[in-house]
Amino acid sequence: MKKIIGCFLMLAVMLSCIAVKKGKDGAKGKDGVSAKKEFFIDSTLVKKHLYTLASDAMEGRKSGTSGIEKAAVYIENEFKKLGLKTFENLETYRQTFTFKNRRSGKDITSSNILGVLEGKSKKDEIVIISAHYDHLGMKTSGEGDLIYNGANDDASGVTGVLALAKYFKEVGNERTIVFAAFTAEEMGLIGSTHFGKGINASKYVAGINLEMIGKIPSFGPNTAWLTGFERSDFGKIIQKNLEGTGYQLFPDPYKKYNLFFRSDNASLARLGVPSHTFSTTPIDVDPDYHKVSDEAKTLNMTVITQTIQAVAKGTESIINGKDTPTRVVIKK
Repeated sequence: MKKIIGCFLMLAVMLSCIAVKKGKDGAKGKDGVSAKKEFFIDSTLVKKHLYTLASDAMEGRKSGTSGIEKAAVYIENEFKKLGLKTFENLETYRQTFTFKNRRSGKDITSSNILGVLEGKSKKDEIVIISAHYDHLGMKTSGEGDLIYNGANDDASGVTGVLALAKYFKEVGNERTIVFAAFTAEEMGLIGSTHFGKGINASKYVAGINLEMIGKIPSFGPNTAWLTGFERSDFGKIIQKNLEGTGYQLFPDPYKKYNLFFRSDNASLARLGVPSHTFSTTPIDVDPDYHKVSDEAKTLNMTVITQTIQAVAKGTESIINGKDTPTRVVIKK
């Protein structure tokens, strides 16, 4: 009996040593090499973020309204929970500014919501992870559903930003990451343009923008597409990092829509930053784009969660300083 007990104890010790490989950073595996912390995107949290940001209570999140203010507070609170730092000299997570609505001519005051996760060995090199949290607001008249909830466009992207902030907070980052929820994208990339005017673009090594990641692409399940794929080697780096994961990244198949310049990545790309947008939506046949039907119930939680996980894995070597994408050149 003693021999049997001894064997069990020895087996338990061996298993515990092997299990250390899945422990926190700094733990030693059986080969003596520091183990890497493993962390996966929580689908339950993804659903919570999405359904909150795309709820009727947010009233379509139009810039300058009480609806987008509710969304701003929600994002701020999530950044605070994660312990993110404020951006540069800002006292809060808000970068507030006033701009003129090009259609109405009226002044609108709104805020980009910015949180920072400082890097370790390369904190002066910056990666920005972004999405726009504004949408179209509400219809001013009519019957039935009057709210442009903007679940896919772009509550799904903001959900990704929040989930990735939690992810990199857990696994660590060598380069500094700025997490940005931009305002007034729907009014002409105004929030991201304002942000870009105040930065030293040479410090920004990559821009990871998320836009409409809630539906199965034309390429099929476990795929996404990237705008401006040919404009830098950013996409090729992602493709290489995703090898063996079962997830694939493709170049933007909708060239006629000029999508590279229609999302917030463009504001940084024009400054030379290799900034690109990940998307999954078959935009050419999407029945909900800029419609009141763009609601959370129309989206696929599995697609969103898997895409966020793929972005985390695909950008890991950039976040940790192993890979640096080539700069974007915008030809006139």
